[in-house]
Amino acid sequence: MSKVLIAGRIPEHALNILKDAGLDIDVFDDSQNLITKDELSKRVADKDFLITPLSTKVDSDVIDAAPNLKLIANYGAGFNNIDTDYAKSKGIPVTNTPKVSTTSTAEVTCALMISLAHRVVEGDQLMRTKGFTGWAPLFFLGHELAGKTLGIIGMGQIGQAVAKRMHAFDMKILYNQRHQLDSATEEKLGAKFTTVDEIVKNADVITLHAPATPETHHLLGAEQFKEMKNSAMLINAARGPLIDETALLTVLQNGEIAGAGLDVYEAEPKVDDGFKALKNVILTPHIGNATVEARDAMAEIVAKNTVAMDKGDKPDYIVNGVEL
Repeated sequence: MSKVLIAGRIPEHALNILKDAGLDIDVFDDSQNLITKDELSKRVADKDFLITPLSTKVDSDVIDAAPNLKLIANYGAGFNNIDTDYAKSKGIPVTNTPKVSTTSTAEVTCALMISLAHRVVEGDQLMRTKGFTGWAPLFFLGHELAGKTLGIIGMGQIGQAVAKRMHAFDMKILYNQRHQLDSATEEKLGAKFTTVDEIVKNADVITLHAPATPETHHLLGAEQFKEMKNSAMLINAARGPLIDETALLTVLQNGEIAGAGLDVYEAEPKVDDGFKALKNVILTPHIGNATVEARDAMAEIVAKNTVAMDKGDKPDYIVNGVEL
C-alpha cells in the first residue's frame, strides 16, 4: 500500500479521494502550527507521495529524507516553497493547483480596491470607536473608480479576471506581461498593452498578478514609487516579494502615494508594524483563494494527482518539467 504524507490540514474532500483509492494517509493535523523541517523530514522518510501546503518549505534536505518519494503535490497555485530544480534532478514531478483560485483571488483583489477607494475599512473602524455626528457634504470623502485607470502587472488568468470585473466598473485598463494578448481579448477586456514604466506613471490603481521569480523580485521599489501619482493606490494579492516593502512603507508614511491593499507580505506571515499604524492601508491574511469553493477544488487536484501517480498515470499541472 502506497503511503501519503499530507503536511498540513486540508479539506476532507481530499482525504476521501485518497482513502477511496486505498492509500495509507498520514496527516500533520496541528491546526495552530506549521510542520517543522525536522518533523517533515522524519514523517516523509517512508512516504511515496507528499502533499504540502504552499506555506511549508520543501528543500533538498527534505527531498533527500524521502528516498521513495514519487510526487510532491503542492496545495497552492504558487510553488516557490519547493526546490523544484532539485526535485527534477531526482526525477520527482512537482504539481500545483492553478486556475481554481482565479475567481476568488480576483474577487479579493477587487474588494481591496473598492474598499480602499471608498475607505470602507477605515469607516468601519470609525463606527466601532467614536462614531460620527451625521451626514455632511465634505465628510469622509473617498474616490470613485469609474473613469480611473487600472494598471495590471501580470495578465494571466487572475489578471484577466480582475480586468473583466473592473472594466465593468468603467475603469480604463492598462496591462503588462511577457506576451501581449490577442486583439479580441484586449477588446473584450478594454485593455491596452504597455510597459511597466507607463503603468507606474499613469495608473490610478496598480494591482500585481505576476509570479514570484528572481526576475520579479522587488518589481516595484523606491524608483517606481517615486514615479507613481500621489493619488495612486497599490494592491498586492499575488506574492509579497514582488514589492520592496521597506520602500513602500516609506512612501505611504510620507503621503507620496494614497494607499495600499495587501493580502501577501515580503516576510510572510510577518507584517511590519508600520503598515498596521496607517489608516490608508488595508491588511488581509493571505485570503486570496480562501473560499470553500476554491479550497475544495484545490484539494481535489492534489488528491487526484496523487492517485494518478499511484496508478502509473501522469498527473496534471507538472511545473518542474519532469517527463513521465
